[in-house]
Amino acid sequence: MKTHLLKYIAIFLIFIGLNANAQTRYIDNMFDSVTVTSNVPYASNVTILPLLQGLPPVMDTLVCDIYEPKNDTLTDRPVIVLIHTGSFLPPVLNGQATGSKNDNSIVENCMRWAKKGYVAVAMTYRQGWNPTSPSQAVRTATILQAAYRGIHDTKAMVRYLRKTVAEDGNTYGIDDSKIVLGGQGTGAYLSMGYITLDTVSELFIYPKFWDTSDPDPSNHVPLISPQFPIPGPVTYGYGNLDGTDTTYYPANFPPFNFPADVLWNFPNNPSYSNDVSMAFNLGGTLADLDWLDGNQVPHVSFHCENDPFAAIDEGVIIVPTTGDIVIPDVIGSRVANHYNTLWGNNNAFNQAGLNDTLTHMANSYNSNWNHPLNDGSLVYDGLYVFDTPDPDTVPNAFGEMPYHESSPWDWWDLATYDMMFAAVNGAPAGYGAANSLLGSPNSGSDSIPMLYLDTIHGYLNPRMYEVLGLGGSTDFNEVIETTTHIYPNPAKNNINIVSYAELINSVEVYNLSGQKVLSKKVNNGTTTKLNTSGLSKGVYIVDVKSRISSVKKKIIIE
Repeated sequence: MKTHLLKYIAIFLIFIGLNANAQTRYIDNMFDSVTVTSNVPYASNVTILPLLQGLPPVMDTLVCDIYEPKNDTLTDRPVIVLIHTGSFLPPVLNGQATGSKNDNSIVENCMRWAKKGYVAVAMTYRQGWNPTSPSQAVRTATILQAAYRGIHDTKAMVRYLRKTVAEDGNTYGIDDSKIVLGGQGTGAYLSMGYITLDTVSELFIYPKFWDTSDPDPSNHVPLISPQFPIPGPVTYGYGNLDGTDTTYYPANFPPFNFPADVLWNFPNNPSYSNDVSMAFNLGGTLADLDWLDGNQVPHVSFHCENDPFAAIDEGVIIVPTTGDIVIPDVIGSRVANHYNTLWGNNNAFNQAGLNDTLTHMANSYNSNWNHPLNDGSLVYDGLYVFDTPDPDTVPNAFGEMPYHESSPWDWWDLATYDMMFAAVNGAPAGYGAANSLLGSPNSGSDSIPMLYLDTIHGYLNPRMYEVLGLGGSTDFNEVIETTTHIYPNPAKNNINIVSYAELINSVEVYNLSGQKVLSKKVNNGTTTKLNTSGLSKGVYIVDVKSRISSVKKKIIIE
């Protein structure tokens, strides 16, 4: 890669007193205000959410909010698509205060990215599954099917963006070769599944993705079939991996047993690519390790060490409100990051020589991972773990015990949620608010969640900058030049060399005749000291070399 990540430069500029006004688009805020186009229809497809009320499936219009930097002159801006959480059910009904594109953290994230120069998109997706079924097979089947629909919707979102470029005059001024996909909570399941589920065989892993409740193995059936082996005038099934075909659910076919064929998947802009350049997740898990391989896009993960709903290593997905198992043997962010690192999927930023504070903190924490996979040979760049405080050991006013955090970046208005919770569940005043804080003790205001978002952006944005190649070689060379310093100058016995944009490999000193008079190997440091007491008085050229650059500066030896 020709570019480099610049976020950490801002941290060090404070300490060395450089020009604090230097700004880098996509890393720093470049715009004061944002234009938001709300409820833009991007697709239509069949939702089963009405089935929860005993009603038939219907076509649902899927919408998104598009955030753009106001008064921006660029017309080819990279895009970040962000998927909200919600357990595939509407807020409150899902037992959560969050679950829409209007969640506070979703809006805040999109506003931040737009102010940095991105186009950010907050999308909806279809909901509906059966978390209260006494059958694990039903719970597993319905949530996997919900996730499959959600992946289809997200791919339709990406295809819609490309359609706006090709057919609509690039309405939103995007560069559709630079699309990043991210998800929070449930949206993280979708972003991880989106980039890893790439072969039909991965849907038929036995027995995990099969209904094995019948004691006769010959009656075992897959939980998701892109196409049912049923002859007829139409295609029956859940749709292909991209959701670009028209399929139906057959009449009199379990478990729904509709009296007539029902449209089940409708293609949206099927002629366009749904490829993305990069993905990230805040929480969430991956359904199966076999979905991972060495041919996937760069992937950054954020995860709480003790996430009770989506284990960071391996575990199970449970229903938050009941604790019932939904999917066994899922893969968390840390194991996924191990393999992404091992297979080189993250080389685009792993080999960029990042040396900022957040990278050091993350890598130091990750190196202590106590797991058989960790043999000490890998640096797990691309994973930021939040080791949140232990929960309170005192029950709340309603006798409920707090538990570990899973999304400390979220917050909501307690009074509003309490009224909504009471209206839906008939709970006493104050119960909904208190219940919502059991696993999110700081979510009654934005002060602490905002700090988590600061860390997320500080770690993620430079990696997106690198993967997408946003700086350009000229821009990067200028940054390296600006942030490489030699002092004192004039000097006598020693000089100090500091580089904040790129790790130093070696330093060479030349006289004005071009003869090398001094050299030193540094081996990827940010600072080094050179003894110049053996040099005669005069002017010299110091060549500070890194992996990808060579910065030459004059010094005077007195």
